[in-house]
Amino acid sequence: MCGIVGYIGFKEGLQVQEVILSGLEKLEYRGYDSAGICIYNDGIQIFKDKGRVAHLRTLVDNSLNSKLGIGHTRWATHGIPSQSNSHPHQSKTGRFTIVHNGVIENEMELREKYLEDYPFISDTDTEVIAALIEYFEENGEDVELAIRHVMGIIKGSYALGIVDSRTPDVFYAAKNKSPLLVGLGDGFNMIGSDAMSIIKYTNQFIELHDEEFIVLKSDSVSIYSILGAKIERTPYTETLDASDTEKGIYPYYMLKEIDEQPYAIRRIVAKYFTDTDYNINPNIVEVLSNTDRIYIVAAGTSMNAGFVGKQLFESIAKIPTEVHIASEFVYNTPLISKKPLFIFLSQSGETADSRAVLVKIKKLGYKSLTITNVKGSTLSREADYTLLLHAGVEIAVASTKAYTSQIAVMAILAANEANMDVSFLKTQLALVANIIETITDNKLIYKELADKYLVKRNCFYIGRHVDYYVAIEAALKLKEISYIQTEGFAAGELKHGTIALIEQGTPVIAIISQENINLNTRSNIKEVKSRGANVIVISLKSLSSATDQVVIDDVDPILAPLVTIVPTQLLAYYAALGRGLDIDKPRNLAKSVTVE
Repeated sequence: MCGIVGYIGFKEGLQVQEVILSGLEKLEYRGYDSAGICIYNDGIQIFKDKGRVAHLRTLVDNSLNSKLGIGHTRWATHGIPSQSNSHPHQSKTGRFTIVHNGVIENEMELREKYLEDYPFISDTDTEVIAALIEYFEENGEDVELAIRHVMGIIKGSYALGIVDSRTPDVFYAAKNKSPLLVGLGDGFNMIGSDAMSIIKYTNQFIELHDEEFIVLKSDSVSIYSILGAKIERTPYTETLDASDTEKGIYPYYMLKEIDEQPYAIRRIVAKYFTDTDYNINPNIVEVLSNTDRIYIVAAGTSMNAGFVGKQLFESIAKIPTEVHIASEFVYNTPLISKKPLFIFLSQSGETADSRAVLVKIKKLGYKSLTITNVKGSTLSREADYTLLLHAGVEIAVASTKAYTSQIAVMAILAANEANMDVSFLKTQLALVANIIETITDNKLIYKELADKYLVKRNCFYIGRHVDYYVAIEAALKLKEISYIQTEGFAAGELKHGTIALIEQGTPVIAIISQENINLNTRSNIKEVKSRGANVIVISLKSLSSATDQVVIDDVDPILAPLVTIVPTQLLAYYAALGRGLDIDKPRNLAKSVTVE
């Protein structure tokens, strides 16, 4: 949610406006509804409006010559998307210009205490921050102290970029909970919400931690605690290739990322196996061996992967496992076992609700493991242990390869705990990669099915056993990018209320990958057909019927979710494509949910 790019310095051949605008385009995947940019050119110049970065490009004056600028994409939390609510925001004199990611929870209290008669021009909490900085500066504090003072009194989350019009050779930033990185260049320095936004210009980064204040110049970066203590931190080299963030020959990132799943599975095999053994941090193995219960904490697609993970840990490793919605767990914590292990699933590693749970369980002294796609992310940095997905950059809002990668990593973790034969699992995962390639090589099938069946306002996925968990994720994928109201149901629950929603022409997609429930699910298919449903059946070859529309080559049943999900990803893609929708950036959604 929201994105920030900032730049200070000179580098031959770089124009500040283009650096920031191209960075904001790399952040579009995060979700936003307005965008803006601030350029210093003998004074502050601001260009902003609701809409896409492409629209912002038409507003920006490219003739300006500058060495300082900040840009922002906003996802509305305080006030509707509008020109006045778009970032950057300024203090009343225009001296301080800021961009902000996050939510200030006590903004009304701060308005009443310090800014009772202040002439606000927006509905945002961000303008309160700009006003407070100026308020404390006017009351005798220097700029750095004023910013740190504001950091100390605001409650909530923030990543801030701050420009003082009186000192255009200095750029300030601050962070708490919302992600922010510093990028180091030759004669310039940058900030960005993630590495992708600035990897085109540098691969040298400094991680910022919570409640840290940063002073950037063209040739230096200084980091301070909220109390003003100097902090030294070694930069790291980001291995992300800038070309990984491009669509290449693909019309949409989502289709590219669906196709990348076989390669992601193979990378996981290469990372987590040696020739003859599993390759997992021994400390993680020891903690898992000594736990009496696993608690998987996640949100959205990662939570759906967690349900499959529960099946894996219980059926393979024989460890009781619970799956919890992060946003519920932190405020409604269940009874916890004596020796728990908390596993946090997150593509970005920045999910705010999951981080709130992590903070809580750390205070209780419980062990934590993050499984994420992003090295150095907040959840990775703050958990006791991390397993990386190695899936490569995922940009489309609708997650695909992160979902299958999360399941694959959990399968390896469970198999290692159970001392499962290494060659067996490696062979099966190699087979999974090959089967997915076969599916993605025959995309026309799914376009034809989507054009024929997914033409109604409503749709249902049904399945039993682990197929039910796949149905939940499949339904999420279809609803979030095609806007077809879709639900995933346990097939055996149809007679307990759901079947009342089936009418003539209703699409119902059934998933069958487990032998012990094959006939049961087929009985449910007959029930919905008798009520007029148009049914698509996705099955494994050994369980298939002659009339099944999608038949997938066999794989061991424990890994079936890795292959049965792929046809549903393609069905969602083509359903959205047929409606002419923005597949990578569905309305109202964000890739990284960095506020609670």
